[in-house]
Amino acid sequence: DGKIAAIGENLSVPEDAQVVDATGLEVFPGMVEAHGHIGLDGWAIRYEGQDYNEYNDPVTPQLRAIDAVNPFDYSLRDAALGGVTTICSGPGSSNVIGGTFAAFKTVGRCIDDMCVKPEAAMKIAFGENPKFCYKDKGISSRMTTAAKLRETLFKAKEYMEKLDAAGDDPAKKPAFDLKLHALLPVMRRQIPLKAHAHQANDLLTAVRIAKEFGVKLTLEHVT
Repeated sequence: DGKIAAIGENLSVPEDAQVVDATGLEVFPGMVEAHGHIGLDGWAIRYEGQDYNEYNDPVTPQLRAIDAVNPFDYSLRDAALGGVTTICSGPGSSNVIGGTFAAFKTVGRCIDDMCVKPEAAMKIAFGENPKFCYKDKGISSRMTTAAKLRETLFKAKEYMEKLDAAGDDPAKKPAFDLKLHALLPVMRRQIPLKAHAHQANDLLTAVRIAKEFGVKLTLEHVT
């Protein structure tokens, strides 16, 4: 309408901007992929390019997807061509706690410039995946998965409380712990736990634990 036209006439367009004539075309907002592992699973590359799962420790909140996303992954190009302009990608579901997801645009050459939010959520997983991946390394039941998550959240809560109580006095601060420090945004409700869960019992356990610690939660897959 006239109002929009008037606003458009007053906009300054950079000299290097690409202008597309959209006459007769339909324009849609970009789609957002809220949960995936794109950019971390090397396209047409073997083990060397697979960075979405860490198999050496079931509890790795200190891992950050932004440190592994490859902006030149062909999958990002394919996503952009398909209309997906923003994705939230991160660790897979092998670990009880896998690390942080990053939200970023699908077009660019430097992941730091592409990022909308470097740490958007903390990945956790229930059910079959932690059991299968760590069946010979200490996890043989869903009860163990839940216990490991609770233990880590208890420690993170205690770590946060000690930091808050110490204030600006470095002598009173607890010894630095990278794993627990990485969970502070979760404990402060700044980012949610992003829970891989399929079965009903796993869904209920995820909700139960989130309520116990008063943290935010999103449920993924929920089949």
